[in-house]
Amino acid sequence: MSQDRSFSLAVIDMAGTTVNEGALQEQAFARALAAHGVLAGTDAFAAMTAQARRTMGTSKELVFRHLFGDALTAADANRTFEAAYDSLLERHGVEPIPGAEAAILDLRERGLKICLATGFGRHTQNMILESLGWMGLADLSLCPSDAGRGRPYPDIILTAVLALDIEDVRSVVVAGDTTSDVLAGRRAGAGAVVGVLTGAHSEAELQLAGADVVLPSMCHLPQWLDSGSPAGSGEIGAEAAARH
Repeated sequence: MSQDRSFSLAVIDMAGTTVNEGALQEQAFARALAAHGVLAGTDAFAAMTAQARRTMGTSKELVFRHLFGDALTAADANRTFEAAYDSLLERHGVEPIPGAEAAILDLRERGLKICLATGFGRHTQNMILESLGWMGLADLSLCPSDAGRGRPYPDIILTAVLALDIEDVRSVVVAGDTTSDVLAGRRAGAGAVVGVLTGAHSEAELQLAGADVVLPSMCHLPQWLDSGSPAGSGEIGAEAAARH
């Protein structure tokens, strides 16, 4: 990252990056698999669950399409997943990642626009935002259906660039906890792509996917942008490395 580069937009992931959802995704995924005859304790269940963990951050319908190899089954499984997740969310709720809200407000005070991005559907995204009192926190919130395709495709990032009238995609910083977030940022041509260690994937996985830097959490992002540090250098990068 260039020290004199000015950033105008931050596209920030939700689950695992700004939102701690506990095990809600895994529980909802298990219900969706069971509804399609894949039961817990079977080899098929273990293999599909492992694949879902590897592809965290990718839109769930795309994950189900890869797992079942059939668009109609995938769409049905995704509807079952979303209904199960919404039910679990209503019952158990979610919590913000510590420091995430303050970091977003800090970025906004610096003049950056904020887009909160997710691989969930619109209804689920709104439920999460409402449960946290975050409906007005960002300038924009986007899900796969808003953009055409979810991550790891760059569509959500590019949709945010167009919707918020950003002049140069190189003035965008992307932050997320999964390799799909990182890949989407790279494919979109974002000026900085930041991995965080509060969610699904490790520092090594995020770096391999192309992250410019891996931080302990979202709350370090404003400080890293101030530092102008190149990838992997400086105090924050060292702290992240010490976590793994």
